[in-house]
Amino acid sequence: MKKIMLTLLAAWILIPLSVRADEGMWFLMFIERLNHRDMQKLGLQLTAEEIYSINHHSLKDAVVQFNGGCTAELISKDGLILTNHHCGYDAIAELSSASNNYLKDGYWAPNKMGELKPKSLYVRFFVRMDDVSKRILSKVTDKMTEAEREAAINKEIALIEKENNEGGKYTVSVRSFFQGNEFYYFVYQDFKDVRLVGTPPESVGKYGGDTDNWEWPRHTGDFSMFRVYADKDGNPADYSTSNMPLHPKHYLPINLKGVKENDFAMILGYPGRTNRWMPAGGIEQNVKFAYPAWVEGAKTGMDNMKKYMDKSTEVRLMYASKYASTANYWKNRQGMIDALSKFNTAKTKAGQEDKFNQWANKPENKEKYGAVVTNINAYYALTNEKARHDNYLQQFVRTSAFASLSRTFGRAVLNYTKAEAAKKEELKKELIASADEFYSEMFAAAEKDIFQAQWSLYTSKAVGYPQVPLVEKWNKEFGNNAATIATAVFGQSFFSSKEAFMKALPFMNESMVTGDPLYAFSADVIAHLGFKSEAVTKAQNDFQAGFRKLVEGLRESKLNPIQYPDANSTLRLTYGSVKSLPADKRNEVKINNYTTLEGMMKKYKKGDEEFDLPAHMLEIYKSKDYGRYADKAGYMPVNFLTNNDITGGNSGSPVLNGKGELIGLAFDGNIEAMAGDVIFDKKLQRTINVDIRYVLWLIDKYSGAKHIVDEMTIVE
Repeated sequence: MKKIMLTLLAAWILIPLSVRADEGMWFLMFIERLNHRDMQKLGLQLTAEEIYSINHHSLKDAVVQFNGGCTAELISKDGLILTNHHCGYDAIAELSSASNNYLKDGYWAPNKMGELKPKSLYVRFFVRMDDVSKRILSKVTDKMTEAEREAAINKEIALIEKENNEGGKYTVSVRSFFQGNEFYYFVYQDFKDVRLVGTPPESVGKYGGDTDNWEWPRHTGDFSMFRVYADKDGNPADYSTSNMPLHPKHYLPINLKGVKENDFAMILGYPGRTNRWMPAGGIEQNVKFAYPAWVEGAKTGMDNMKKYMDKSTEVRLMYASKYASTANYWKNRQGMIDALSKFNTAKTKAGQEDKFNQWANKPENKEKYGAVVTNINAYYALTNEKARHDNYLQQFVRTSAFASLSRTFGRAVLNYTKAEAAKKEELKKELIASADEFYSEMFAAAEKDIFQAQWSLYTSKAVGYPQVPLVEKWNKEFGNNAATIATAVFGQSFFSSKEAFMKALPFMNESMVTGDPLYAFSADVIAHLGFKSEAVTKAQNDFQAGFRKLVEGLRESKLNPIQYPDANSTLRLTYGSVKSLPADKRNEVKINNYTTLEGMMKKYKKGDEEFDLPAHMLEIYKSKDYGRYADKAGYMPVNFLTNNDITGGNSGSPVLNGKGELIGLAFDGNIEAMAGDVIFDKKLQRTINVDIRYVLWLIDKYSGAKHIVDEMTIVE
């Protein structure tokens, strides 16, 4: 292992040490070399080895990727994990019913026997990583097309993954960094028996709803708790009543002392995607073409879900997760448009690219870099209208269960019809189970309205690029009448309802499936999204090569000071401090870096979907029974701010003090700095966190689940 570490340090030895404490999503293995000294100045008391170690337990062993999209942390010796409420939302909704609505009312298991197992939920532990840049890049040449380059890289990646998975014990993932200029492999271990321990009611876990989303001040108890189970030897295992709570290598102690301005704060987690190297043309394309279409398409889908969700608890549970996810990105993308426009981010990037172009066209650089900016800009000019078109169509796919039919349930049906007669009976049971699941997550009337509304939006707005052939055909046949088309398609499709599907199943064959109007529509949509003309294919090849060389050249010329790779769902560390925003009349506190239960009560609106509260919350607030969780000043803390650099995927990440103790739970950013995925704003960018004292107060005092708190190691 020492050899591995020396190799990795040598690869980064020339990187300068001047870094900004708040900006950057850093690999844990380079903390000693790049960040440790700065972190100590801010208040870190741990060694780099205590943060990341291959041979000994360290902080990395207490942080997991949660179900592929969020982060969670171990907080007890018995596998108890903490993440955001919105990260557990899917599982909570799945486990809920009209009679046992855990999403609405909350739930706390009285003991381990009462913990609830969702159908599919897993956590991923990070084991180790290594640099394979030289090995992979030795397999490519400058003469290769991007497709040939990708094929050669993927072939080598397959070998690396096989060499390191230890016969299937581990999941190995090789990832590209700095736009294909570096490659690292990551070794993980997945645990699939994960059970719900508890959740506050939605009115607490999602307090403020869409109105407060991405806003400060916040007053949200955005957390939920699960437990990881393993077999008797501590290894991953499928769900079984004989499984035991996992005893992790490391879990986080919890500190109740509270936070104050400038206190050290670090966050470990799995940030999903940043684009800090994105060219100016890409930013311009997003702001003017892609994101406006995304926002409009998402809102169209949301409106047509909501009108049915408001009428029925059963329908609300069907669409709860899809609606929440759509709403989150809807507001995010509008915030991105506003922030990127306000700060002229594309113009700033264009200025940097002008300087790069001058450097690139010096005699010694021209052969390699001279055409880079030209090729990049040509690609964006060619694909601006395609980006608008594709985003309208993608929102159709994301909000309609039937627009994606051909690659989900419909594909299973088609495979069934192609199977040999002897195997069909075996597959039939699986198919019926798939049908039960597919139709349990959609409501026919809502789906028809979503289809009709998205059809109308797409055909009227996505006009700068060729539309889906079947859409054009049906519009001609039905006079561009979306209502008539929706009625005809749903009326003639055996996929439109479970009853129609089960009635058709005994007679089903391949031609019936491919000829079904809903299946045919979906297949045409998916094919159209994947289609690229020869001109686009060539431009994309030149763009991919150009973007890779742009990043390489910007680093070589030192015109771009960024020293960390973009986020891509790999484990990172970000560090900074508790940091206030300017005083805000909406937040009546001494320093605008925290909120209180009192402030939450001032937002309370009886009967309001976003700002209502349970009667018990109002009662316990009046009694001021805060116990040991109150701040020393007497108030009940709710949320607080830090200047850590995070993005989507960091939801649920632990916020740690200088001793590696848990002080909060990251869950959001502020809308003023929504351009943060593209350009970090040191003055405005903030991370919004749930104060761990509020979490424990809600579990103990509000919910009466003190036995859960008793599992934890508490520092007072």
